[in-house]
Amino acid sequence: MSDRKIDDTTGVETTGHSWDGIEELNNPLPRWWLWTLYATIIWGVGYTIAYPAWPMISGATSGLLGYSTRAEVAADIAAHEAKNAELAAALEAADLTALDDAEGLRRYATARGGSVFRAQCSQCHGAGAAGAKGYPNLLDDDWLWGGDIENIATTVNHGIRNETDPDARYSQMPAFGDILPKAEIAAVVEHVVSLSSDDYDRALAESGSTVFADNCAACHGDRAEGNREMGAPDLTDAIWLYGGDRDTLTATVRDARFGVMPAWGHRLSDADVRAVSVYVHSLGGGE
Repeated sequence: MSDRKIDDTTGVETTGHSWDGIEELNNPLPRWWLWTLYATIIWGVGYTIAYPAWPMISGATSGLLGYSTRAEVAADIAAHEAKNAELAAALEAADLTALDDAEGLRRYATARGGSVFRAQCSQCHGAGAAGAKGYPNLLDDDWLWGGDIENIATTVNHGIRNETDPDARYSQMPAFGDILPKAEIAAVVEHVVSLSSDDYDRALAESGSTVFADNCAACHGDRAEGNREMGAPDLTDAIWLYGGDRDTLTATVRDARFGVMPAWGHRLSDADVRAVSVYVHSLGGGE
């Protein structure tokens, strides 16, 4: 005996599925739809044979056509570099302090440097180069290691406190929590606050000035205006890399800071290093 059920109205067999009394009819799929499905299956199988598709342990199948998007991009980059080879060579040989605007070299360096900055530097310094906590603002005149074009190029090329470049700029602030008692740390913090603010405890700041002279002036200078040879920041201008409130200053004095910047000379071409240096210098903060 057949279990099939025929719909009385249409005379079509039902699937047995019913929702709120509405039964599903077992109508055959349209022929055009079936042939389209079969064609896409055949096309999909052919595509996976012809092009890279199936993941393997250390890569993917290469496909019979040997097509590679990476190779295509590499070819595009090579073609672009070839078009600009003359300008890149001129940039590598140029005196960065006297780029010739007439030849368009400064314009080229700024445009190329902007691309390098957005790809490599904006993650830390921000898309607009305004920096963030622990990452210097490149738009102002407060430069730890100097903001003229040559110093910027040196910083980009060798980086800061990294372990990959022997010529990296290097300085290290002691963690005074291991050297000074809490009372002296509080006093020197108050002294530092007094250098750029009128809201401070005068007696505490006065005692902190002695602590500063004995422990901090060797790097930051007797007037606390910093020392670019050592990367020691100016403490009088109210521009702070990590923050200038008492709690943050206390943490800085107690635990020290040790920011690291990669040596981009190992990762970028000489033309790219020079171009991004020109770009950063052109942002307005360069000296």
